Amino acid sequence: QVQLVESGGGLVKAGGSLTLSCAVSGGSFITWAMAWFRQAPGKERESVASISRSGSLTYYSDFVKGRFNISRDSSKNSVYLQMNDLELGDTAVYYCAAARLGIPVSAREYDYWGQGTPVTVVS
Repeated sequence: QVQLVESGGGLVKAGGSLTLSCAVSGGSFITWAMAWFRQAPGKERESVASISRSGSLTYYSDFVKGRFNISRDSSKNSVYLQMNDLELGDTAVYYCAAARLGIPVSAREYDYWGQGTPVTVVS
């Protein structure tokens, strides 16, 4: 049984930093592309960042470029999202996702999901 478990969310002041972690078990982590999505109240789930199975390719949505960094550690079956210079608009529940094929942009093409970790940015 595949499980993705996020952690690291919380309350942070604008301009601050947080690092989210996602631990993967029960599957072939090294063969999957991984991604972070987020969903704010009343909004659709949106892509934040994604990373190839090797870690050599990364993609970021325009609204996080230069502020967030996605990485993965195959020895720990984990993927991370380093978030810097957080803004009020970054408030959302952040989800980790895994894709067996390619590096999809659409959430619908991801096969496995975590339960989410909330991030709240305050002024």
